[in-house]
Amino acid sequence: MPAYHSSFNEEPDVRFIGNLSLLPFKSKIRGPAPIADPSAVDIIDETLELFRANSLFRNFEIKGPADRLLIILILFISDCLAKIASNPKPPTQIEANKLLNTLAVDNFPIPGDANFQLNAHYAAPPNRIEADSLRQYLVQARQETAARLVEKLYADGTGKPSKWWMCFTKRRFMNRSLGN
Repeated sequence: MPAYHSSFNEEPDVRFIGNLSLLPFKSKIRGPAPIADPSAVDIIDETLELFRANSLFRNFEIKGPADRLLIILILFISDCLAKIASNPKPPTQIEANKLLNTLAVDNFPIPGDANFQLNAHYAAPPNRIEADSLRQYLVQARQETAARLVEKLYADGTGKPSKWWMCFTKRRFMNRSLGN
């Protein structure tokens, strides 16, 4: 059974940095990302929807530039779940929001950096300005992903993270981590 791929691979009029597409998404956070239609599904919704299914796969064939963004966001969600699980006592929703927002804005490697885990699959940004633009886009995407993940984790109203999400803390998509 093959892994699930992004439906945004054939999206027209998308900006690229290296071979990574900068897709629009709905966000309350200021940043360089293009604004998506509020009623449509965006790349972050798609990532949260496909995370649990795709995290069961060790291999993932990249079929387009949106798949590269999907991989980065899936690995970030995996790091977020690991961060929440590393606390001896499960954090409340407010604590988890703070914890994951800090993780989202922490310094992290981008494609082209020496310590980026997936450099073999990503093209480096052509110059420093493009690299800074990519970093700003990814920070905004990570912040929005973290905020939406917390909403999903604590949707049941118990004040504890959902066991149906936390059971994926030990799973590693493609046996990789972003290294956070």
